[in-house]
Amino acid sequence: MQSLPDASDLLGLGVVFVVLFITLGPIKIFGPFVQLTRDLDEAKVKSIAVRAFALAVIAAVVGGFAGRILVENWRISIAALTLAGGIIFFIVGLRLVLEQYQPVHAAPAPLPEAPMAAALRIAFPTVVTPYGIAAVIALLVNSPDAARTAGILAILIGVMVANLLAMLYARRIMGGLFLLALQIVGAVLGVLQVALAVQMILRGLHDLGAL
Repeated sequence: MQSLPDASDLLGLGVVFVVLFITLGPIKIFGPFVQLTRDLDEAKVKSIAVRAFALAVIAAVVGGFAGRILVENWRISIAALTLAGGIIFFIVGLRLVLEQYQPVHAAPAPLPEAPMAAALRIAFPTVVTPYGIAAVIALLVNSPDAARTAGILAILIGVMVANLLAMLYARRIMGGLFLLALQIVGAVLGVLQVALAVQMILRGLHDLGAL
């Protein structure tokens, strides 16, 4: 019988990119951002996008490290966190795979007039999702050293830059072929994340003595 890989082996930097790209990346941004900013001019859209980007970076980094400190203070085991992370990744990946079958949602309410209030509305939860913060926490807790943590943070910043570009150019690139390609990429990444999540769940159950 093939042995299960350790949590740190499961979460290589390539996998870290996929997880963060799915949970915090631009795939989920295009449609909601275009709808929320449909009545605004280009200058205001750019201002809101830059503010939302800054808020999202701060929230993701601070939230990730705050969660890591809480996990350590509460003495939550790595095995338990691996299991919890696997469940979260499974739900998010499955949601991404099945999203195309969900009913179309009604148009969201208009953004507030103040740029910072509008940026907050977009940053949470359109850019920074609760499950995205959970993913960052799980990745940081499973990081064995400073070099690995720096790599995770670099990938996180890269994903946030991709979010900024998505917001800045969403109106120009939204179209039939692009949306189709986006759905295909999202479905493929979702399937890969579901498979990864199953391995993490099995690893967590094994380390907890349940398997």
